[in-house]
Amino acid sequence: MKKYTFTEKKDTRSGFGAGLAELGDTNENVVALCADLVGSLKMEKFIENHPDRFFQIGIAEANMMGIAAGLTIGGKIPFTGTFANFSTGRVYDQIRQSIAYSGKNVKICASHAGLTLGEDGATHQILEDIGLMKMLPGMTVINTCDYNQTKAATIAIADYVGPVYLRFGRPKVPVFTPENQKFEIGKAVQLTEGKDVTIIATGHLVWEALQASEILEQKGISAEVIDIHTIKPLDSDAVLESVGKTGCVVTAEEHNILGGLGESVARVLAQNNPVPQEFVAVNDSFGESATPAQLMEKYGLNDKAIVVAVEKVIKRK
Repeated sequence: MKKYTFTEKKDTRSGFGAGLAELGDTNENVVALCADLVGSLKMEKFIENHPDRFFQIGIAEANMMGIAAGLTIGGKIPFTGTFANFSTGRVYDQIRQSIAYSGKNVKICASHAGLTLGEDGATHQILEDIGLMKMLPGMTVINTCDYNQTKAATIAIADYVGPVYLRFGRPKVPVFTPENQKFEIGKAVQLTEGKDVTIIATGHLVWEALQASEILEQKGISAEVIDIHTIKPLDSDAVLESVGKTGCVVTAEEHNILGGLGESVARVLAQNNPVPQEFVAVNDSFGESATPAQLMEKYGLNDKAIVVAVEKVIKRK
């Protein structure tokens, strides 16, 4: 089995900042908007190099979405930046009406998603955002796993015409995907080959899935790990090809068990090849204030939880 290692840890939000800065130099139509969280979204370099293409909206997220939608009419490609909770829950009406319904070319870029926001607690730890956004017709939903992938995704979505929700996070996590990689929207990445179980993960849970696969290998279980960075449109072919070999699947995500990646995979399986599935996700609850590591442990979002889910789903085959 292929082994993955890392030499450093970086926050995925810094990958967004690096990608946005590069876009500023290469695409004159890219503009950036922020809701008073420039430092948190790592937008400083873009602002330094292109101050005339940055708009500080302040704590007025709904207004930011409306302005972004309007900017597209003049051919601009707006990237909005704030916390995931404020990027979706607070402004859902504006996104639905002004961006999704109107098919506007806005890139909604959301940091501090999920439990790993940490000590700011349940009010800021949105666990419903993937579900909210994937239900909007025409919305592309991307959830990246490390710094390199986030940078690549940020650059890629500028060339895609249509509304996009790009989700990333606050903590420093292992950097294990290739530098200068080609990011293909809607295309899953198979990280390991296996014959006993498919593990489909997204975001911060991708690294945990790889760690789980090594533990499982020691137990004599061969796991195929797939990184689903694009939740909508889902790479159904990759899902079906893998479960066709393994006969069972575990999905892993830093999101509510309702409405996320797991349910998208379950729909594809139900329609094409029903096989046993187990879900690693937050079990329909809000979070709380603690360190990211403590929260991931308490809510069962780590390699140990994935191993338990794999052992359970294999018994169901």
